[in-house]
Amino acid sequence: MADDKPKIEEARSGESLESAKESSDSIAGVSKSLDGTKESSDSIPGDSQADSSRDDSPLKAEEEKPQEASDAKAQEAGEEKPQEERVEKLQEGRDEKPFKVESAPTHAYAPGESPIKADEEKKAGGGKKADEEATLDVSKFPAFSGFVEPEPEIEPEPTVAISARDVSFFYGDFQALRRISLEIMTDEVTAFIGPSGCGKSTFLKLLNRMNDFVLGARLAGEILVGGTSLYGPEADPVDIRRRVGMVFQRPNPFPKSIYDNICYGPRLVGVKKRADLDVVVEKALKAAALWDEVKDLLGKSAFELSGGQQQRVCIARALALEPEILLMDEPTSALDPIATAKVEEWIKQAGMTIVIVTHNMQQAARVSDRTAFFYMGELVEFGPTLELFTSPKETRTENYITGRFG
Repeated sequence: MADDKPKIEEARSGESLESAKESSDSIAGVSKSLDGTKESSDSIPGDSQADSSRDDSPLKAEEEKPQEASDAKAQEAGEEKPQEERVEKLQEGRDEKPFKVESAPTHAYAPGESPIKADEEKKAGGGKKADEEATLDVSKFPAFSGFVEPEPEIEPEPTVAISARDVSFFYGDFQALRRISLEIMTDEVTAFIGPSGCGKSTFLKLLNRMNDFVLGARLAGEILVGGTSLYGPEADPVDIRRRVGMVFQRPNPFPKSIYDNICYGPRLVGVKKRADLDVVVEKALKAAALWDEVKDLLGKSAFELSGGQQQRVCIARALALEPEILLMDEPTSALDPIATAKVEEWIKQAGMTIVIVTHNMQQAARVSDRTAFFYMGELVEFGPTLELFTSPKETRTENYITGRFG
């Protein structure tokens, strides 16, 4: 037993040495495996591609040189690269003009200001800040230091040319007009319409005292022209008829030359010089749209002219005295359509206060700004022409303009 004990110890020591050797071998294997893993993690595909690209870069550079040369030649020649070639280069990331992302403009707000609130204030148009932004500070612009903002043009309110207040008129015991009240505006065309015998021509003649020669005629009420009473004690009938001209239904030129017809009124008021009369004649005939037709015929009798030309001679004769108002009693009823059109065109372009009596409702609609409807000596309705013909307020007016009577 004693001899076997050393052997047993020797055997145990040998086993321990073998086990230690085996453990050291296993540790060495683990370390090798760890080193292998590290090497595999350090070697990524990108490096291999990069190495390959590094190795191939001289070849690619040689391939690109001819292409770049051809591109440069095309660019010098002003030719554009094909779209497919540009797409390929963009995909490869080698385009000579890459896209640039520009930042969008931003609105500057004051510190602490809410963008939503500021936008709401601007949309509402209110607030002191919005007013300040809308106002241009001229002092910041030296070039505009002397600039004065023009004031907005304000259209002048129309003035009253003729005013009638409760006007009634009698031929003896017969009452032709009953309490007529209306206002005729300056530089407007006013038309009187209505059936025959309704009093429209009678009222027109009152506006320049043409009824003064009718025996037994009398007026009640007041008529003002430019603020002056036509029938007041201080009114001068001759001056009134100079200020308020008249053109009648049928042409009534004097049995004189065209020149003497036009000069008749100016000579009565004292114009004697030939040069002054020449100016008056030319101006009046041009105003009546007749100068180009008769400028070489001034010495001929007015009766040699056509009916339309004779009526325009009468218009020119009235205009020679430069009246404030022109009264026209059915001035185109005896004219042909061509002459009527010329007279109507003159009325629309005259630019003065005109009062016209007409049986032609279409003519009233064409030339007038306001229309008055008379019936049985009464003023039934008076207002803007378009309104009266499209939406009359009175049933009698509607019945007349639609042809139910008259």
